Order: sequence, then structure tokens, then C-alpha cells
Amino acid sequence: MHGGPQAQRSCPLNAFVLAEIFEQVGLPAGVFNLVSGVGPVVGEAIAAHPDVDMVSFTGSTRAGKRVSELASASVKRVALELGGKSANVILDDADLAKAVPDGVQKCFLNSGQTCSALTRMLVPRERLSEVETLAVAAAEAFTPRRPVRPVEPARAPGVGHPARPGSQPHRQGVGEGATLLTGGGEAPEGLPVGFFVRPTVFSGVTRDMTIARDEIFGPVLSIIPYDTEEEAVDIANDSDYGLAGGVWSGDPERAKAVARQLRAGQIEVNGGGFNPMAPFGGYKQSGNGREYGSFGLEEFLEVKAMQL
Repeated sequence: MHGGPQAQRSCPLNAFVLAEIFEQVGLPAGVFNLVSGVGPVVGEAIAAHPDVDMVSFTGSTRAGKRVSELASASVKRVALELGGKSANVILDDADLAKAVPDGVQKCFLNSGQTCSALTRMLVPRERLSEVETLAVAAAEAFTPRRPVRPVEPARAPGVGHPARPGSQPHRQGVGEGATLLTGGGEAPEGLPVGFFVRPTVFSGVTRDMTIARDEIFGPVLSIIPYDTEEEAVDIANDSDYGLAGGVWSGDPERAKAVARQLRAGQIEVNGGGFNPMAPFGGYKQSGNGREYGSFGLEEFLEVKAMQL
């Protein structure tokens, strides 16, 4: 199952195409079944039904908690791939010219609507000004993606109603004392309709600020300074989430040593590329279970011991 407003708009279409492919290749009836509908109706029915042995859900942490709650009545197995607030730890010996632009890109990928986006950039305090300059240059080089057709106000995509708390992170960040380096609340050029967000970078962010703790699911980067390597690890792990992360260092062994201390399911070292065969999933409120590779297959299997 997939949840969230973005998933509700796009997932049914590609799911129908997948169903057509399975039919064309002759997959036996019943091996794959497509049931479309909204989460509170179809999703809850699937999660609660006693004849469903296992549920795998991708979506928000809020919806994942609801899936777990409903599934607990029949004690079925549940695999959850939920939200994140992933930390990108840039150590004091890192090549900032490579690390910072890469980190901005990893935050803004897919317009920031990526569960594993590296939205918290942790940097040495003594190199903060260098990082800020590089981050602003990288963010301002991004070109807003425009819709193919004019957007009607009633159908404007985005992050939610602009009057709702949490849908205007620039106001929250500035109100809590962060420094807005670029972006913010003004609509991107040429996109006056809809709740679009400009590529935004905050600096001087502290671990207790809302923009450092809540998943925004948009192109918003929080730069958090630290004083020691130990403090960087502590800040990175001080989160309700633990989906992904990154570590940059001039010494690969040092980077791997720090990566092992981060409580997250997948850590990239010095910008390492995404491996689709590696197990993917999170710690804490980022979910449980893993996708991809042998670990992902094992989520759907039960162990049976035969005594002979």
C-alpha cells in the first residue's frame, strides 16, 4: 500500500499500467490483485482484514501508525517505510566544494518530496560561512519545475493549504531564530497559483527548531553547525526518524566509522550512489522492515520448522 496526498494522485496510474503488464505476460489469476481507493476506506479495510497475513505500507508516519493499529487486531505482520529527517554529516576534513552542492541536490531531489532526502546538513561551526556560500549558490542554480498545463486554483498541487500550520516552513524557521539564506515564502517566478515552494536554505538552525525536527517534504534545507564530531553524531541521532543519512570526510575510514554510529537504515559515504539491491528501510519512526534485495523478500516469508 502507498499513502499520502502525492501517492493518491500518482500511484493509481502507474499501478494500472503494472496490472496490464501482468495480464499481458500471463501471470496466473489471483497472484496479483489491484484494488484502488483512498487510504481511510480501502487501506483500512486491507490492514484490518483477518484474511490478510501481511501488510507492507509506504507513506507518512501518521498513516503508518494507523496501519499498525488496525493490523494489531489480527496480529498480522507489518512492514513500514515511512518518513524521514535525514542528517548529512559533513566533517571538518571534507571537500566542501563537492560535499555541499551534492548535499543540496540530495535535499532538493524530486522537489524535496523524497522520504530519504538529506534535509539536515550538519557542518563544522568554523566552516559555516563557507558552507553557506556554497549552499546558496547551489540552491539558486535550481530551476523550478513548471506544470505542463496552466494550474487551476482548485487543483493546484503543493504541500497543503497555506493557512495550515506547518505548510509555511519559512515563517516557522525565521520565527524560531533561524537565518533565511535564500528562498522563503514568495512564490517561484511564473508560478503564482498553487502552493509551490522556492528552493530554500536556512542556516543557524538548532536541533530543537521545528524545521530541524518535522518532515517538510519540500525543497527546504536546514544547516546545523556543530563543534565536535561527537556532537555531530548526537545531533544526527536526535530525531524521531532514522531512514537515511550521509557522511563526508577526506578519510573514507573516518567517514565509515561515523556512519556506523548513525541510527539510520541507509547511510551514503562521500556521496555514494543509491544501490537498488541494498536493503532500504528505517529505524525508529521511519518504520520497520526492509525493502529490496534478499531482506525485502524475507519480509513476506514465514519460517516453518519441520520436526522429523
